Amino acid sequence: MVPESPLPYRGGFSSPEEYVQTLLEFVHKTEIFQILCGGVHILDFFTTEPGLFHAALPEEWHVFLLSCDIMRLLDLLMRDDLDNLDMQDGRGPPSSLLQYIRSIRDLSLRREFHPLGQKLPVLPRSVAVGMKPKKIHEVTNFADFVTRLSDDMADSCGDGVAHFVDFGSGQNYLGRALASEPYNRRVVAVEGRENNVTAARGLDRLSGLAVKVKVMRNKKLWNKILEVRGPDKEGDAEALASAIKQVAGAEAFDFRPIDELESKYAVEDGKGHVQYVSGRLDSGDLGDIISKIDHGSAEQEKRRLKLMAISIHSCGNLSHFGIRSLILNPAIRAIAIVGCCYNLMTEKLGPPTYKQAYLRPTLQALNGRVVRESDKHDPQGFPMSNRFSTQEGEGIRLNITARMMACRAPQNWTREDSEGFFSRHFFRAVLQKIFLDRGVVGRIWHNQSQGDEGRPNGPFDVSTDPVTIGSLRKHSYTSLRAYVRGAIEKLTTSADYKQYADVMRDKMAGITDEEIDAYEVAYLPRRRELCAIWSLMAFSATVVESLIVADRWVFLREHGDVVKHAWVETVFDYKASPRNLVVVGVKRHDA
Repeated sequence: MVPESPLPYRGGFSSPEEYVQTLLEFVHKTEIFQILCGGVHILDFFTTEPGLFHAALPEEWHVFLLSCDIMRLLDLLMRDDLDNLDMQDGRGPPSSLLQYIRSIRDLSLRREFHPLGQKLPVLPRSVAVGMKPKKIHEVTNFADFVTRLSDDMADSCGDGVAHFVDFGSGQNYLGRALASEPYNRRVVAVEGRENNVTAARGLDRLSGLAVKVKVMRNKKLWNKILEVRGPDKEGDAEALASAIKQVAGAEAFDFRPIDELESKYAVEDGKGHVQYVSGRLDSGDLGDIISKIDHGSAEQEKRRLKLMAISIHSCGNLSHFGIRSLILNPAIRAIAIVGCCYNLMTEKLGPPTYKQAYLRPTLQALNGRVVRESDKHDPQGFPMSNRFSTQEGEGIRLNITARMMACRAPQNWTREDSEGFFSRHFFRAVLQKIFLDRGVVGRIWHNQSQGDEGRPNGPFDVSTDPVTIGSLRKHSYTSLRAYVRGAIEKLTTSADYKQYADVMRDKMAGITDEEIDAYEVAYLPRRRELCAIWSLMAFSATVVESLIVADRWVFLREHGDVVKHAWVETVFDYKASPRNLVVVGVKRHDA
């Protein structure tokens, strides 16, 4: 089952090592990549002149990008044969842009999914309850993948897996499929949210994996309890408990709601089983979780416990914990981890540093969370591997903007999708300019080389105060007027944004529709600048995701005394589930 190449890289690299070295050098030394992946932020797009488009991109790219239809640009970035381009009107992209596109393509890991020829088992309706098509696709393919991995381990070295340990199991869709026919596996579902566990147990009952514990009821006593409690206290749990104590004979019966009744899980040889372990992980040490695992039959108790840590889309550092669990726990014999939500990872090395002064990220001042996250120096954060941590003496560092962009799926963008989020970004960028002009926010000058009047020289040397807005009602995205009005209303009236209320009333209350329209007239012709930058940012961030995944693979390789095999491959169709790269590690038999 181990693939011929442990990394699904493109390009003409002779080995995984050459690919990793080229990737690290590109990320560390390529200025335009650093600008597009963490050095610019849409919020300040129009707050400087001539604007971030002109400041961030090489001048020779400007004319082509501004004349290129957005879907045509996306095709050029991700799909066109660069050696056989159709030069419309004899005007093609500049050679330096083509070279940048080639570099990003070559360094982005392959995402094509090649399923096995045989048809996979169809999830029974009782197991697929609550799943959307995306989740069905993920669960069907991943359940088959980890089962084959376990069987392959058993066939090759006799080191099979007794239990799958699912990190962040949520409502346990994957675990339920693995515990059901035809897999019949034992699953330990690790989940920190009790409401998810409660919902999962309910779905277990629907699937037949569990049954409700039978309890004694008494309808007459229940009606009497309701009379004692009184109709005015419906939903009051304390009043209900007090009423039960007051009714003679009620203590002999169980009046808990159906959803609160315990579920009974049978443990039988040859049958699947689910065990829930509640708790939040803060490292890869699973000692506490492993101590709670039911071994099952007496025959199984005689054997050493053998586990595989698995996860579909474990957020942020949870993927790191799953990968580290292979190194830290003798009982973990293999891992198969599909990560997501890279923006939730912490940073180990601190904020990025740049050789060019104007590349020091605007976002460092723009977003307080960036500073907080960068200053944590969390040993559990990115990067995991020693090699990535020591590259060029300072290591590879990614701020939250770069990691958030790595969560995009530009290959799946349609024209409708693109127009939607380009409009939202355009409205937000113009609103920040309005905020600046009306005194809601001020400029932040960075401590860099000073020009005339003591002010910094470059457009990247200044940003504006952040104003967090979040999502608005759907109607607010129909026009700039609606967006501005919706944002003002939210920032003025919402209890979650009370820190903005006074300044909004003071600075924004008098803005007229005519003033808003004037901003739209002024900046709408520049909307394509924003579309081009955002497209290039998302395209470039495919390398950021490859960097994160490669770091996890290198980490496993650095522990060769424990890890026998480590590789990365695709397990989902990118169109259905873009975060489709699984990191796999298999422990040495004697480790």
